[in-house]
Amino acid sequence: MKIVLTADPELPVPPVHYGGIERVVDLLARGLVARGHEVVLFADRNSRSAGRLVPWPGADSRSRVDTVRNAAVLAGEVLRGRFDLVHSFSRVAYLAPLLPLSIPKLMTYQRPVAPRTIRFGTALSRGTLGFTAVSEAMIRPVRSLGRWSVVPNGVPLSTYDFVPRVPDDAPLVFLGRVEAIKGPHLAIEIARRAGRRLVIAGNVPDAHRAWAQAHVFPHVDGAAVAYVGPVDDAQKSALLGSAAAFLMPILWDEPFGIVMAEALACGTPVLGLRRGSVPEVVDDGVTGFVRDGVDGLVGAVARLAEIDRAACRLAAETRYSETVVVDAYEAVYRAAVRHG
Repeated sequence: MKIVLTADPELPVPPVHYGGIERVVDLLARGLVARGHEVVLFADRNSRSAGRLVPWPGADSRSRVDTVRNAAVLAGEVLRGRFDLVHSFSRVAYLAPLLPLSIPKLMTYQRPVAPRTIRFGTALSRGTLGFTAVSEAMIRPVRSLGRWSVVPNGVPLSTYDFVPRVPDDAPLVFLGRVEAIKGPHLAIEIARRAGRRLVIAGNVPDAHRAWAQAHVFPHVDGAAVAYVGPVDDAQKSALLGSAAAFLMPILWDEPFGIVMAEALACGTPVLGLRRGSVPEVVDDGVTGFVRDGVDGLVGAVARLAEIDRAACRLAAETRYSETVVVDAYEAVYRAAVRHG
């Protein structure tokens, strides 16, 4: 097939540090090219993924001017080429000029879904726009409004080393943006109450720096709580692989959270609050523990010896590998082309 993939213009594909969606786009592009598909990727000009790169002219998804410029470039490329399908991981606004056309289009959501957008896209495309989401949890309110498939995020397994055993005093790890909804302050509380060391990794968004300075960094002493900053893929594998568990004490309904799959690929159990996709990703008592509050997660730390790290890696291999993800998207593509 001849396929267009689009990613947001702010980050390269793949990203250097933070950028979960861009990691999935990279995984998919490489997988599709390896299977003989022709891929044209619209992304940040510093991208280095598989396929032919077309840099977005506009670098800000929130800018109306950049949105118009990017939509025009995408439409021009699609109209000149004979593509089988356009698959967007970016903004549905970029698809606007293409919506009335007969070419099959697919919009993947890794963010909260706006019902109005689904209604608009379905009506204007006259059924040629399908939707995928990365978890069942995120589409429950909108499933009846469009043609949906669920394809979870995945990870390149070769990037993450499986660690079958860790020392008894291995730390807990928090890896993600250091802001309130991600729960780093709760990770600190869980580790303190459980009597375990904690390593925090991730970027501090400028908008949340004051909060982090007030609620996270006063607890960082380099011993009980360490902060190592953003990490690249090699550092991430080493960090997650060395952990007794990965903490996911989120305070919002996160659509997926690729870092959970990355932890499982290292054999590391996930301890998470029952929000968003956490109950879909974590098999309670098998690949980690899912609890309703901090008290439950503190208690779960004491039960980590019950988790077989090989079962965690197996879950990553069978549910979140690049092969599984590319297989799933290929199936969605075939259905979209038939439907179109």
